[in-house]
Amino acid sequence: MHYTQLKKMKGDPVSKTTEKILYHGRILDLARETHLMPDQREASFEVIQHPGGAAALPILEDGRIILIRQFRPAAQGYVLEIPAGRLENGETSNDCVARELQEETGYQASSIKPLGFIYSSIGFCTEKIYLFIAKNLTRCTTNLEPDEFIEPLIMQLGEALKMIETGQITDAKTQIALLRYALTSKG
Repeated sequence: MHYTQLKKMKGDPVSKTTEKILYHGRILDLARETHLMPDQREASFEVIQHPGGAAALPILEDGRIILIRQFRPAAQGYVLEIPAGRLENGETSNDCVARELQEETGYQASSIKPLGFIYSSIGFCTEKIYLFIAKNLTRCTTNLEPDEFIEPLIMQLGEALKMIETGQITDAKTQIALLRYALTSKG
């Protein structure tokens, strides 16, 4: 089915009819939701509710990029990724990404441009991550949280793209940001 056909599907949009929070946590909630489906049946889903996040691909004046090597317990080790963070209550995605860029890399950007957004795991999670390109960088101090173990890495875009190809960069938001930037910087 072609994408334009999806816009015309019968019964759009579906609607949530009930919600029960099964778990309330510091960074997410787990809910059991009932939705009215396009065929008018009701169906139950377990959904992780997340406030969303923002991430930036920092680009230095000479064209090199900054990635971070960060310890991630869910991955049971270190992961190469772009600086990112969770949206705080009332915070815009631009403010979030500016804060995270400074905290995790020790750079501030005078130019932050949108690169689209992604859903991290659309089958069961509401997390929407806004992607940005950060340019015109100025050095500042980092401000890591007590549970963050981060090492900034500076490299050429081509090197990072090769790391996607070889399986060294496995983080989805980072892969998407790098690939989108590579596509947009060609034209």
